[in-house]
Amino acid sequence: MSAQGRIARLARLVPAGASHARRTPFVLLVVVLLGSGLLTLLLLNASLNKGSFRLSKLEQETERLTDQQQALQQQVDGYSAPAVLERRAKGLGLVPGGVPVFLAPDGSVRGDAESAEVTE
Repeated sequence: MSAQGRIARLARLVPAGASHARRTPFVLLVVVLLGSGLLTLLLLNASLNKGSFRLSKLEQETERLTDQQQALQQQVDGYSAPAVLERRAKGLGLVPGGVPVFLAPDGSVRGDAESAEVTE
């Protein structure tokens, strides 16, 4: 067989027009994958932004509660100052005690009991 006959036979095997039928499913697959990837990135970004806003809100609330806790601690410290406690105790009718007296485990009293003096 001649070279021209072989070329003619090979030319019949190759389609005459460019066929897009084989490329269409591949192109659709690539477009769908790219679209779903972009959509996933968009959803992920929205979720991260939502978390960021929530974190910012929680940080502000933490700061507010810390300030409130410090204000309450200052108030407690003001009530527990010795001069304030003495003034409030006198207002309730309490008087300062003398030397303390202790009870031993056997029931005996250690120390001399004295009555408290009322000072006004």
